[in-house]
Amino acid sequence: MSTSRRFVERIRHDVKFRVATVTRAERITPRMVRVDVETPELAGFPSAAYDDHVKLFFAEPGKSFPVPEASANGLRFPDGRRPESRDYTPRAFDPATNTLTLDFVLHGDGPASSWAEQAKPGDTIGVGGPRSSFVVRGDYDWYLLVGDETALPAIGRRLEELPKTATAIAVIEIADDAERQTIEGPTATTIHWVPRNGAPLGNPNLVLDAVKALALPQGDGYVFAAGEAAMSKAVRAHFAETLGHNPDRIKAAGYWKSGDADFDDGHEH
Repeated sequence: MSTSRRFVERIRHDVKFRVATVTRAERITPRMVRVDVETPELAGFPSAAYDDHVKLFFAEPGKSFPVPEASANGLRFPDGRRPESRDYTPRAFDPATNTLTLDFVLHGDGPASSWAEQAKPGDTIGVGGPRSSFVVRGDYDWYLLVGDETALPAIGRRLEELPKTATAIAVIEIADDAERQTIEGPTATTIHWVPRNGAPLGNPNLVLDAVKALALPQGDGYVFAAGEAAMSKAVRAHFAETLGHNPDRIKAAGYWKSGDADFDDGHEH
């Protein structure tokens, strides 16, 4: 395929807000919960890219989600109490049942982790967005997907959505070997699991060293890196500055930052 047909297209979506109900919640690994939520309001849910983000709003423990009203200044919640919110990747969406699947890393305190650890059928959650999708057009000779467990929903979805004939490599940092997942990717998929095994979170060199040790295929590749901000930045610098990889074919996003409880790197959702 001509390289001129390889590009990233931004697709904007009408922003919508829905209140969805949990229909299933299960541990897929000791530290990750998969939650299915449904509502007829999810009909036509737009998620064109594997790294899309929705804004999730969490009710207080033991309470139903407060239904907001639309106003000129956005959503207006009862008593002016805006629920806690975080950005998450849609792991999957089934239009036949209007079911949205979301994966949550259990990491202790935090509105999302605490909600997911206790989630059960009948619980409610607010879902806003996505605002836009950045769709990678064209076929590349190879795809490299790099991240920690917070990027696993995006990486897993990408591997499952790539053509079976694609060549894909993934480097994924996890807490330990119990966090490995079974992901059905292209036939030529290699996944390098990088367990911390008790080492502290937020060390960018753990993943970066694994990436540097890769024997990359020949040809034109697309690189996706996401997770801890310093790690994503370091991976991007390695490819763009050290290896001279085309920066237009690198997507690096900081999903969280060590020491910052509510980090936002400004990437579009």
